[in-house]
Amino acid sequence: MIILGLDPGLTKAGWGIVEKINNRVKFISVGSFSPKRKDDLPNRLGYLYEKFSQVLCTYQPKRVAFEDTFVNAKNPASALKLGLARGALISAAGCYGIENVSFYAPNTIKKAVTGHGHADKRQVQMMVKQLLPKSSFKTNDESDALAIALCDAFIAR
Repeated sequence: MIILGLDPGLTKAGWGIVEKINNRVKFISVGSFSPKRKDDLPNRLGYLYEKFSQVLCTYQPKRVAFEDTFVNAKNPASALKLGLARGALISAAGCYGIENVSFYAPNTIKKAVTGHGHADKRQVQMMVKQLLPKSSFKTNDESDALAIALCDAFIAR
């Protein structure tokens, strides 16, 4: 089963793909895409939708997993924009007929990957590399996306 983990964002979205075979998980691919900051919101959302659609078409995952959004009370406008970016990406999954879309809290992802729900980014990256030794992520968004895919592989039935 091919699982795609996605760390959504309006300025950068990371994606990571793993394959689960019985109880084993292997690395398939990882990447990210970044809309131009100078573009207006509709064009940035369209860019995210288009790029994510390309990833879906290329790898044809059976499952897609997202990190749940943390609502920032200090900056609700940023939280709303992140929600719009997530919506564009979720709708792309829906348009490709992916029925298994999951959402995981950050602490659930950290616990699934490291065994500790309050692990820091460095610990998560270290465990992603340990669990997927052939992975070669370049950014936090990419390692987070792989952690999300691993979480889904470990938790989902």
